[in-house]
Amino acid sequence: MRRRFAGLALALSVVLPVVSTAGLSPAIAQPGSEPAAAQGIPDGPAKAWLLADLDTGQVLASRDPYGTYAPASTIKVLLATVVLDHLRPDSFARANASHTEVECSCVGLKPGQAYTTRQLLEGLLMVSGNDAANMLADMLGGQPTALAAMNRKAALVGARSTKASSPSGLDGPGWESVTTPHDLAVILRAALKYPLIAHIMGQPSAQFPGKTITNQNELLTRYPGDLAGKTGYTNLARKTYLGAAQRGNRRLVVVQMYGTGDLYGQATRLLDWGFNQQR
Repeated sequence: MRRRFAGLALALSVVLPVVSTAGLSPAIAQPGSEPAAAQGIPDGPAKAWLLADLDTGQVLASRDPYGTYAPASTIKVLLATVVLDHLRPDSFARANASHTEVECSCVGLKPGQAYTTRQLLEGLLMVSGNDAANMLADMLGGQPTALAAMNRKAALVGARSTKASSPSGLDGPGWESVTTPHDLAVILRAALKYPLIAHIMGQPSAQFPGKTITNQNELLTRYPGDLAGKTGYTNLARKTYLGAAQRGNRRLVVVQMYGTGDLYGQATRLLDWGFNQQR
């Protein structure tokens, strides 16, 4: 059974099997209707997750794929697409104190130092720099302008349940960002069409002014064929993970939200399960 989203070329189609019918439309699954092939799908420890073919958009398995949760730093992938829609990679600006006055994780911006867009994107996507997110938002015209652009972009690519309230994904009064596993998969699918984003998310390290930064996505070294990944954590979101991997000519995307424990382990098991399924 398939479900497509009219008018949204980048949205994902949904196909059985699913692990749980909680929160799903009756048009997709009814209790007790899961096929035998659904058994053995690696569930937990994320409360909501999705595994899909990155290129066709076919969802192979999911739990609560349309449930809304706080995204934490996975929303930075959306910010990166907006940045490259409006700024050249070699454009630059100077950091100021307002960029660094933020709860970290941070890449370590220094007020007065000049940074290129590309360097800030590396700090954003590889080490989840909240200071880099603040500076990029300013380069886009300020946080209100950046957030409006992020929300327009989300709607444009088919992530219609996504609302960005901070460029970094931090929680706080007035910062109640929300998205869904489905939407994060759609966002990563769109983001990896940008060659620079794909390159940055797939590189193990990069030179940053004054130091070398290392990609925080552990699956780059732990999972053969890993293409990209973005971790996140806040008190509201719990652990989140968004990633993609390739085996042969097939590419899969995995999303995990509101998790505890070892999300990398679950992501690995889901990807292995997905690559073992016939098309």
